[in-house]
Amino acid sequence: MPDATLSPAAIEVVALTKRYAQGRPAVDGIDLRIDGGSYCCLLGPSGCGKSTTLRMIAGHESVTSGDVLLDDRNITDLPAAERGTAMMFQSFALFPHLSALDNVAFSLKMKGIAKAERHRRAQDLLERVAMGHLAQRKPAEMSGGQQQRVALARALITQPRVLLLDEPLSALDPFLRIQMRAELRRWQKELGLTFIHVTHSQEEAMALADTMVVMNHGVIEQAGPPREVYNHPVNEFVARFMGGHNVIDTPAGKVGVRTDHVQVLPPGHAATGEAASLPAVVTDVEYQGTYVLLGLQKAGAALAAHATAEYAAMLPESTYAAQPFQVGESVQMCWAPQRAHALA
Repeated sequence: MPDATLSPAAIEVVALTKRYAQGRPAVDGIDLRIDGGSYCCLLGPSGCGKSTTLRMIAGHESVTSGDVLLDDRNITDLPAAERGTAMMFQSFALFPHLSALDNVAFSLKMKGIAKAERHRRAQDLLERVAMGHLAQRKPAEMSGGQQQRVALARALITQPRVLLLDEPLSALDPFLRIQMRAELRRWQKELGLTFIHVTHSQEEAMALADTMVVMNHGVIEQAGPPREVYNHPVNEFVARFMGGHNVIDTPAGKVGVRTDHVQVLPPGHAATGEAASLPAVVTDVEYQGTYVLLGLQKAGAALAAHATAEYAAMLPESTYAAQPFQVGESVQMCWAPQRAHALA
C-alpha cells in the first residue's frame, strides 16, 4: 500500500519536448499541470505524442528539453526507480513462470527484502485488488481481468505517489473493459494516488478522467474536465476527434453542433422556435436501440453510390418512429443558434 504519510503528488511538465533524429518533434514543448490525487487521461490519435509523454514522466524515455516536476522536485534526469512513479503497461508484462504472489513481490526481491516480508506485503495488495485467493496461480491460469489486477498490485508495491497507465484496458474484451474501468476509478479514489492514463478511447477518458488532455502532432489541443472538452471543443480537430459533433460552415465561420442537438425535418416543415437550418440528404440510417443515428450529406452536390456522411443527427427512437426517414430522402437539418459554438 502507498505510505499513508505521503500526500498525492502533483505532476507538472514544463516546455517538455522529445525530438528524434528526423522529422517533427514527437512531443513539442508542452506545458501541463496535473493536480495531486486526480485522474488524468491523455488521449489522441496514434502518433500524437501521448505515450511518449507518459514514458518521459516515467523515466523510460529521455527528455530532449524541458522539465518534469513531481510536486516541487525536478525528476527529469532521475532513474525511473527513484521518481516516485510506477508504470502499469498495456501488455501487463507479468512473468509467465512466476505465481501472482511472486510477480507482485518481484521488485521487493530485487531490493533484497526478506521472503516472508515481501510475501506479506504482496499478499496484502492482492487482497486489496480481490486476487488474494489466486495468489498461487500463474498468468496463463488467469483471465485478462485477473492479470490486470495482478499488474496493478505489482505497480503499487513500490509505494508510488503517481501511477502511470499505458492503455491498460486495450487488451480486454469490451464487456470486461467497462467493468475494469469502473474498478480503476474506484481504486484511484480509495488509494488517493494521482493516476495518469493514456488511452485512444474518448469514451474511456470521459468515464474516468477528472482532467482530459487531447493531443495531436505532439501538442496539447485542449485540456479540461471531460464535460467541458466534450461540450465546448476549442477547435475543429477536438470536435471531430471527440465525436458526437457536426462541424458546420456558416457565414461567421465554423461552428460545432452536437449530433443530439440537431433536429431533422422534411422539407418545408418549420423547426421549433428560431433555428438555423441546412438542406441535406439522408445517406445512412442506423438503429442503436434508444436512438437512431442518421448520416447526412449537404444537399446540392451529386451523391456517389456509397456517399460518406458529412453530418450526423442522433434522434430518440420515439422521434424517429413518429417521423422515419429513408436513405436518399431530402430533409432539413435544424439547430438552435445557442446550441452552436464557434470553433478555431
